[in-house]
Amino acid sequence: MANPAADDDKNTTDKTSKDKARRDKELDRELDQALQDSFPGSDPASVTQPAPSKEDASSSS
Repeated sequence: MANPAADDDKNTTDKTSKDKARRDKELDRELDQALQDSFPGSDPASVTQPAPSKEDASSSS
């Protein structure tokens, strides 16, 4: 005779695994969307400034 408690444990484990997989997929989708939304803000900022151009020099006079 089969143990009904063992079947319940298996069903609970299967459901928990499916729920975790679903949550993982959703989190992955959310992270991908956040990365896409932040682009190009995710690019590092330039620390240095370029040298003034000839146009910059002539416009300040």
